[in-house]
Amino acid sequence: MALTIGVVGKPNAGKSTFFSALTMADAKIAAFPFTTLEPNIGVGYVRKKCPHTELGVECKPKDSFCREGTRFIPVKLIDVAGLVPDAHKGRGLGFQFLDDLSSADALIHVVDASGKTDLEGKAATNHDPMEEVKFLHSELYHWIASIIEKNWKKARARDISVLAKTLSGLKISPQKTSEIARKLSLDTKRLDWSEEERLEFSKEILAAKPILVVANKFDGLNETPNMQKLFPQTQAIPASSLYELTLKKADEAGAISYIAGSPSFKVKNVSKKQKDALDRISRYLESNGTTGVQQALETLVYDIMSQIVAFPVEDETKWADRKGNVLPNSFLLPSGSTPLDLAERVHTDLANNFISALDARKKTRLSKEYELKDCDVIKIFSK
Repeated sequence: MALTIGVVGKPNAGKSTFFSALTMADAKIAAFPFTTLEPNIGVGYVRKKCPHTELGVECKPKDSFCREGTRFIPVKLIDVAGLVPDAHKGRGLGFQFLDDLSSADALIHVVDASGKTDLEGKAATNHDPMEEVKFLHSELYHWIASIIEKNWKKARARDISVLAKTLSGLKISPQKTSEIARKLSLDTKRLDWSEEERLEFSKEILAAKPILVVANKFDGLNETPNMQKLFPQTQAIPASSLYELTLKKADEAGAISYIAGSPSFKVKNVSKKQKDALDRISRYLESNGTTGVQQALETLVYDIMSQIVAFPVEDETKWADRKGNVLPNSFLLPSGSTPLDLAERVHTDLANNFISALDARKKTRLSKEYELKDCDVIKIFSK
């Protein structure tokens, strides 16, 4: 599982409900601040149409699952404690859990779009959710700045590679670190930056981290707002984590048939009370298309992070492994990846002994420089 996504936000924004709706993990959910004291770790999934539908035979995935022709590919998710304003000064739980996000490739910022809680997570009316976006941005860049400050004595008077090594723990590449320093006209040969320059550098490092805002609790709004006005200059996905979690639990219990991210569901066996609740959710889906939870994760992974899916196989005719399992594996890779990159993900030895690859659909040979297309089915040849 290559991708790790961190879930962040203030207390009572519905962050743990969002996490549970994606992962079905048993996160603590309650209407008071700091419900999450230990980071919750779970697995969410992004969808792709499974290539087995082209073959007319069922796939047998080992690292994911398939339902009605849709492949669900795993992504690691980390849900950390809620942040409050001035966390970088020690308020609330401070930065106690942000270090758990160091390994995250990207972040999902869950915001209370209903306006019914303030920045502290306390009950409010008509709170501006855009304030949550601003304060969290400030706290995150102060967190990055604190990491730089902790390592500044070691990096000062040396070249950028020392600082780049520190920031690689935040999933920021050395190339990106140098690129940002040059953009700000900072010396990369001998670091002697002022505190102000280090703060500006921290802001740019944060800007390099993919972040998506989720306008949660959308079901709590009396009318559908203009998203552009609600979140100016920020991409935000409207969502109801509560409705997604309810639908998934009902599907798991056999009360309905629902596939994550679908615009509808089929009722199978429910009581009148359950039907009334499901009718409310159905009306929400009719107005909004989906609950938005699955779409949020996929918007981040596919659109913002530009990930594609590749299916490695050993038998190019049957699209199977040596045991006959059809399309056993699926990998998320950055757009622009090559068969050599795919080989590296499958096994280091396969990459070290790489000869060439084959497009299993077209039966054409591919070089290690070939740029993989989304949903390519690839056979790799090695020594």
